[in-house]
Amino acid sequence: MTPVRVRFAPSPTGRTHLASGRTALYNYLLARQTGGQFILRIEDTDQKRYVPGSEQELMDSLRWLGLEWDEGPDVGGPYAPYYQTGRREIYQQYARQLIEQGQAFYCFCTPDRLEKVRQAQQQRKETPHYDGFCRNLDPGEAARRVANGERHVVRFKMPKDGSITVRDRLRGDITVENAMLDDSVLIKSDGLAVYHLAAMVDDQLMGITHVFRGSEWLSTFPLHGHIIRAFGWTPPEFVHLSILLKPSGKGKMSKRDTAAAMQDGHSIYIKDLRDLGYTPEGVVNWIALMGWSYDDAAEFFTMPDLIEKFSIEHLNPSPAAINFTKLDYFNGLHIRALPVDELARRIQPYLPEGDLATLQKIAPIIRERLVTLDDAPQWAGFFFRETVTPSVADLTPKGMTPAEGAAVARKCLSIIESLPNVSHETAEPPLRALVEETGLSAGQVFGILRVAVTGQTVSPPLFESMAIIGKEKVVERVRQAIGLLEQLG
Repeated sequence: MTPVRVRFAPSPTGRTHLASGRTALYNYLLARQTGGQFILRIEDTDQKRYVPGSEQELMDSLRWLGLEWDEGPDVGGPYAPYYQTGRREIYQQYARQLIEQGQAFYCFCTPDRLEKVRQAQQQRKETPHYDGFCRNLDPGEAARRVANGERHVVRFKMPKDGSITVRDRLRGDITVENAMLDDSVLIKSDGLAVYHLAAMVDDQLMGITHVFRGSEWLSTFPLHGHIIRAFGWTPPEFVHLSILLKPSGKGKMSKRDTAAAMQDGHSIYIKDLRDLGYTPEGVVNWIALMGWSYDDAAEFFTMPDLIEKFSIEHLNPSPAAINFTKLDYFNGLHIRALPVDELARRIQPYLPEGDLATLQKIAPIIRERLVTLDDAPQWAGFFFRETVTPSVADLTPKGMTPAEGAAVARKCLSIIESLPNVSHETAEPPLRALVEETGLSAGQVFGILRVAVTGQTVSPPLFESMAIIGKEKVVERVRQAIGLLEQLG
């Protein structure tokens, strides 16, 4: 395959969400699959909407997902700078070229005038558009006004006749009548280029072969086609990805939906997913399948799998609903696929009191129960507590009194004290024999012992847990449980 050059070009105007992560992922997969380059470019010309810290969150989120870029603001490259604010003169040069070609013009209309025009158009029930007031100004006069420092913008001089056809890789040819298109601003009054010019210029100069972006850009796609053709360039392949819908499938996620998801332990923001205990492998698997599929059966994908199998042909332009249940499912699969040592390392931040050696013993017996890494304290916190505080109700199985529960616990204690250790092989046979001897169910006997040892009614396998806790602490906890039962017995 021919190596591609692809770019992920976000604006630092907010938090990094799933759609951004997915766009970056598809770029990365195609670059790695073809031996090409993945470029990070920061489109920061919209300074009014700039959010401090958003760029750092973006980079941290991409790196957490495993999406390292080959060129970008912090790693450099042959096409630096990779910030659009640092490329102001480049865009102005190309805007002047369009003006000289008669395909752009200086516009001196004030915001007040434009607002009055817009209101009049709305009263006539017209779609608001630029009325062409400066479109046919004498070029010499316009140049003099610019030289005199008069405030202005540069607009694209949209043809009024004919149509343009642009091609989207997923949707095919899209034809729009030029009369439906506006004389859009290319350079703002502060001298900074808008996306429509800056992105097209940068894609050309940086040799971009494929552009993955959201379907919200389809409405301005014809304008971009006009700009590219005005310069006589060959366009990259454009791939407008499906939009992501809220879990109900009805519309995009709102702030209210996002807050509700967070209360349920989910989020649409990559950093939040990391903080909530999701794995990058699980998130990558999940977002890869929001608009792409390999076949009707395969669901579990590692990053190497995705690099091998990804294809533009299997992308689906239809909207995709965000399914957090699927996220939990994939995250659980990837947790269970981690080597024991790696899983122990990853749960350690959630159990900071735990040493790595002990966590390596715990990891195999809790991995099947983990949906997220921050579930680890629920399943393993009791290993590292000096004492546990079970409730008497939990220590008393259904159909038994506290006194009867205490009697069973004393028999368990007697057996455990007589053992050389509490390994699974040593402890289970005599305690199973106790079940037979008492005529009680295993659930009753081991239920009492489980609550006494772990402090909870649901835990990892009892005998494996006892072996990790150790005989001394197990004895101490069973004695404490007996004391609690005897107080009520």
